[in-house]
Amino acid sequence: AELAGELFDRGYSCVQSVLQASTGSTNPELLAAVTGFSCGIGKSGCLCGAVTGGVMSLGVKGCGKQSGKLVAVFKDAFQTTCCRGLSKDYRWMSKEHQANCRKITVEATRMVEVILRKKE
Repeated sequence: AELAGELFDRGYSCVQSVLQASTGSTNPELLAAVTGFSCGIGKSGCLCGAVTGGVMSLGVKGCGKQSGKLVAVFKDAFQTTCCRGLSKDYRWMSKEHQANCRKITVEATRMVEVILRKKE
C-alpha cells in the first residue's frame, strides 16, 4: 500500500496511484483513461478517486463483484466516499489537503489488498 503513497508523491493522481499499486499495471493508455476520475471525478468533489481506483483495481484483478465491500469498508473508516466531504477541513490543493489525500490513497490501497488476499 505504501507504493500508492510513493506514486502519489511522484505526481500520480489518487486513482492512478491506487490502480498502479494494486494491479502492478503501468499501461500508459490505462493511466491516461482514468485521469478524469481524480478529485472526485473531474474535480467535481463527488466520488473519491481512491475509491474509484480501488473499484477499478478489483475489476482488473477479477474481483469486481467485491466493489460493494470496498465501498462499505471505506465508508466505515472515513464516514463518506465523497471527495468534497473527505476534504472539507482543508483548503483545496493545499499541503494539508494533499497530505490527507495521500493518507486516504494509501488506506484505500490497503483495503483493496485485503480484499484481494481474501480471494486467494
